[in-house]
Amino acid sequence: MESLKENIIEHFKSYFAGHEFEVLTWDTGPINNVIPDFAVVRFSPGPKSNLWVYCSVGASNIENEESGLHEFILISPFETDRMVQMLAMVTYYHALNGLQYTDTVPIGEPWLEKSNCDTWLVSLPYPFDQTIEIIPANHARVAWLLPISTAEREHIAEHGLEALEQKFDEVELKYWETDRSSVI
Repeated sequence: MESLKENIIEHFKSYFAGHEFEVLTWDTGPINNVIPDFAVVRFSPGPKSNLWVYCSVGASNIENEESGLHEFILISPFETDRMVQMLAMVTYYHALNGLQYTDTVPIGEPWLEKSNCDTWLVSLPYPFDQTIEIIPANHARVAWLLPISTAEREHIAEHGLEALEQKFDEVELKYWETDRSSVI
């Protein structure tokens, strides 16, 4: 019988069939104290996405009654180990705070160099179809980490997520552009 980690990796590999992939680890910081076998599957551009996709493996080992089980997914316009670091950081934050959809996570710096976005919005995985959303092995949900600006985060706090999503729709948000302007 395959381990849970292998089943999670297989879920992502199956969804991103046709993409080259690599399983990576992150040995810096406290993540390995919380999830000793934490990993990230990195997918190169291919048929499902013309961008780089990074998927956490192990975040769903964190049990939280309020937030449920989650694995996280990031999308980048280029290959970078920074996304592995970001997934380790968010997974650790999730262990302490129990992230769920619509939560925001301040990064404390731009997600990528020259970006105005310094916060993650925990979202449904909108860039992909619904078959990625639930991992059958443990019924964990896949949450997309969408980079947003501090002003966009404040807009959510004041007006709600739906108001921000409407603004995203109006400008046809290109979430992968590191130098995109804030919609607020």
